[in-house]
Amino acid sequence: MGRFPVATRRTWPAPAGPRRKLLPFTADPVALDDASISRRTLVSRFIAAGTALSGVGAALGAFASRADAEGAAGGNRAGEFTFARLRYDSGDWDYNPKVCANVLDSLIQYTTIPVHEQEVVITADASELGAFPFVFMTGHKLVRFNAKERAGLMRFVESGGLLLADDCNHDVNGLFAQSFDAEMRKAFPAAPGLAKVPKGHAIYKSFFTFDGPPQTSHEVNGWGDNVVHDYVRGIERGGRLGVIYTNQDYGCEWDYSWKNKRFRTKDNTKFAVNLVVYSMT
Repeated sequence: MGRFPVATRRTWPAPAGPRRKLLPFTADPVALDDASISRRTLVSRFIAAGTALSGVGAALGAFASRADAEGAAGGNRAGEFTFARLRYDSGDWDYNPKVCANVLDSLIQYTTIPVHEQEVVITADASELGAFPFVFMTGHKLVRFNAKERAGLMRFVESGGLLLADDCNHDVNGLFAQSFDAEMRKAFPAAPGLAKVPKGHAIYKSFFTFDGPPQTSHEVNGWGDNVVHDYVRGIERGGRLGVIYTNQDYGCEWDYSWKNKRFRTKDNTKFAVNLVVYSMT
């Protein structure tokens, strides 16, 4: 199979129906390769845009202060949140194609974070990887990275990025789970591998409040290993989670048609909102 372009964009139509209006965002958008924008500048723009909840505003303010000390280590961020999906050649990286549209829709509904309507597909060895605070990957099959891709992921995480790896198999002993864990041990040899994330961690209270990872329908209908997992696993670097592995199959849960959202008793994309906000604060 031939290689895809390093970074491509997929545009999703905006869901119909009432939408929450974003507060004014006065700054002009900047290109991903504009080296003049700093993390502090970006977050200042988000604060100026008027984040609805004071708790998030305070978190963003703290992030802006920390960015001064980090300098360029965090990479550049565009003026809007862009959903980035990781492409890897060994597996079905493009599964659950509606995840991006539904997560962006929830960010618009629940927050005032400006969002970009196009999904960016990017590889782990791309120099542009550091331009995104949050990168999503998923699949059922083998996960295998080459040395350059592992190095790229390490740089991404060390500079403050968050990689969310969602296992569509819902099986901690499955191929995706085992091969992803092996790759993370190679990419982060100083880390003890994927470890359980405490239920009191900031990812469960960065925007909405959860007492742990929300369950999915796939956990209770016998799919995968037929076990309800009340934890996610991750790798922490520099006091922050840089890698999160979820066995709950959130990708399939978030891959619904927007027309069916009003019939859902619980909106699990709220957890995605938490993860995005955590990655930006």
